[in-house]
Amino acid sequence: MLRTPQALIPYLLALACVSAGGLWHAADQGQGLGRVITSGTPVVGGPFALLDQNGETRTDADFRGRWMLVYFGYANCPDVCPTTLALMAEVLKRLGPRANRIAPIFITLDPARDTPKVLQQYLASFDSRFIGLTGPNSHIAAVAAEYRVYHARRPLPGGGYAIDHSSVICLMGPDGKFAADYDNSQGPDEIADDLKKRL
Repeated sequence: MLRTPQALIPYLLALACVSAGGLWHAADQGQGLGRVITSGTPVVGGPFALLDQNGETRTDADFRGRWMLVYFGYANCPDVCPTTLALMAEVLKRLGPRANRIAPIFITLDPARDTPKVLQQYLASFDSRFIGLTGPNSHIAAVAAEYRVYHARRPLPGGGYAIDHSSVICLMGPDGKFAADYDNSQGPDEIADDLKKRL
C-alpha cells in the first residue's frame, strides 16, 4: 500500500530531529561544528584628553608607567556607582604602599552635571587618590566607546534623568593596554590579591 505524502511528514520530522541531534553531538565533542575559537587580548581602551576634578587636562599618556583602574559612572547614580567606588577604595587600602602604582580613575557619563567641582566633592567621600574625569559630551562618548562601555540616558517620572550603564572596572597596564576586568561580584580581597600578583 502506497503512503500519501502527508503520511510521510511524521517520519521526515523524526529524521530531521535525529540529524540535528547528531550535529549537536558532533559539535559538543569538539569535532569542528559550532566551535568558537578565540585568541589574543580584547581591544579595550584608547587615548583620551579630559578635565580632572581640579580643572586640569589629563591624557592617557599621563599614566604611562602606572596601572589604571578605570570605571565609568556618574555622581547622581543611586546604587551601583557608589558601591563600585567603595569597592575600589577598599582594594586600594588592602594594597597598602603598592597602591601608589595604581591610578584609580572615574570617568563620568554625565558631563552636563558632573563638573570638575562636583567630581571633586563626590570622589572625596571615597578616597583622596581618585582621579575624576569629565569633558565635552563628544569626548566622553568617544572614550566610552573605546572602553566598550554601554550607556543610555533614561528619563525619570516628573523630570530629570538617570543613566543606564555597564558596570565594569577595567585594569589597564603600565603600557596603557587592557590587562583585566573586575566587577561587584568580586570582593576587595579577591581583586587586591589579583593586583598583588601583577604589581
